[in-house]
Amino acid sequence: MPRHIFRFIPPEAFVAGVVGEPGQRTFYLQAWHGGAPITVVLEKVQLAVLADRLHALVAEMRQRGLPIEPPADEAAPAFRPPGAALPAFRVGTLSLTWDGERPAVVVEALAVTEEEGAEAETEGAEPPREWDDDDPDGPDVLAVALEAGRADAFASQAEALVAAGRPLCPMCGQPLDPQGHLCPRRNGHGPRLN
Repeated sequence: MPRHIFRFIPPEAFVAGVVGEPGQRTFYLQAWHGGAPITVVLEKVQLAVLADRLHALVAEMRQRGLPIEPPADEAAPAFRPPGAALPAFRVGTLSLTWDGERPAVVVEALAVTEEEGAEAETEGAEPPREWDDDDPDGPDVLAVALEAGRADAFASQAEALVAAGRPLCPMCGQPLDPQGHLCPRRNGHGPRLN
């Protein structure tokens, strides 16, 4: 199958989205270009780390005195659940770089490769391999360039999605299930927490 590279510099919109009920949610990234979205699926923890790293990068830019313009209040497209259209791929690796020429944050999502799938089953996985855009055997890619203000706004939106899940146990920090929670910190003593 041919490799797909979706590079939107900049996209019309870049949003995170979720489908499903807490505890059964699927997380997505969606980049809009030409009035249509490209959707990729990722793990909740990947979205949480991406948001955290984007906030840290923007904070560092502020500390260095770089101007951070808030995003324009334009009517950007909202997340559209994939429905019958399948996501382009499942994200394996995310990377952030700063493009000082634009200036913009470049978010790159690479599809899970067979190597990563095999390494996930073993401990001590190697760092992800770097791929050239012209390598026909490389993974599919979604890359977007966001001005710092848009990157910060995206990170806040992504954090809100992640936080909207199941409440956390006050003792162990793990998500509470609707059927109750066997807290490891209670060591089997006491009633189930709801």
